[in-house]
Amino acid sequence: MKDMKLGLQLGYWGAGPPAGATEMVAEAERLGFDSIWTAEAYGSDALTPLSWWGSQTTRVRLGTALCQLSARTPTAMAMAAITLDHLSGGRFVLGLGVSGPQVVEGWYGQSFKNPLARTTEYIDIVRQVIAREAPVTNEGPNYPLPFPGGTGLGKPLKPIVHPLRKEIPIIMGAEGPKNVALAAEIADGWFPIFFSPNAVKAFEPALAEGFSREGARHTADDFEVIAFAPTLIDDDIERAADGFRPFIALYIGGMGAKSMNFHFDVFARMGYEAEASKIQELYLEGRKDEAAAAVPTSLIEDTALIGPKEKIRDDLEGWKESIATTLLVSGSPDTLQTMAELVL
Repeated sequence: MKDMKLGLQLGYWGAGPPAGATEMVAEAERLGFDSIWTAEAYGSDALTPLSWWGSQTTRVRLGTALCQLSARTPTAMAMAAITLDHLSGGRFVLGLGVSGPQVVEGWYGQSFKNPLARTTEYIDIVRQVIAREAPVTNEGPNYPLPFPGGTGLGKPLKPIVHPLRKEIPIIMGAEGPKNVALAAEIADGWFPIFFSPNAVKAFEPALAEGFSREGARHTADDFEVIAFAPTLIDDDIERAADGFRPFIALYIGGMGAKSMNFHFDVFARMGYEAEASKIQELYLEGRKDEAAAAVPTSLIEDTALIGPKEKIRDDLEGWKESIATTLLVSGSPDTLQTMAELVL
């Protein structure tokens, strides 16, 4: 069996900075966690907290899970990656994702069209910048460099700063089959935001397709799968499940439109389409408490680790035998200690 790694998922902020984050980062490094991760939605950004908290670490990898493509041009993203990689001594990992139309069009004021083509171009430009082998150009329609038209004075440039490494690992967030296949083809790893060891077969054809494409960077043997593993230790399983029901209801019901919600689609592929439809309907009607109550405990047990320590120890066997290479956990220092004991 492979050596499973642990990562600390700090996520994005709610109404303000999360309490105790500095202590959790220190505890994760002390316990032997491999990495810490921050995220962004439409509030806090991913890079600033990662820099702040990461400056107090010496060993763990520092990753974004994830940065949204529409938040920065590809060259700006590469500049941030080069900068953080230097400041951390080569510990930065770049997690990227397209987000969804609500955020891309409603928050960033950009078109959501052609997400696969945009991702491919974006990552190619980021890698060009970091490689620093030639002035950066791109002929694609989404991020043309130099900009066509305008003053006509634009010219291809190389970064002033010499990157610490020729490559920085890029992990892609992906949920739909085409995007998962693209991650397997062009990225160094994959974030499945909702991961179930019992339902991972739903993703295997897409992953296999990506690995088989000409020019694929990896095989299944050296590809990172960084799976979110929400953990809540509690002798009362239902009480533990209640801690996650509002979160699941938000993503199934509120993080997307009825006509396009990638999170909804993931749970449907896991076999929960009927339940997800009911949750979505209640949520969109404004009945959020009822939507949360409609989230079945079995769905949470499939995608999270909940219950007494002994149950979590048993449930972890499925995660360890799955394709996941790192489990991203969050919670109190006691939760981190227990997970380190059970996994590391």
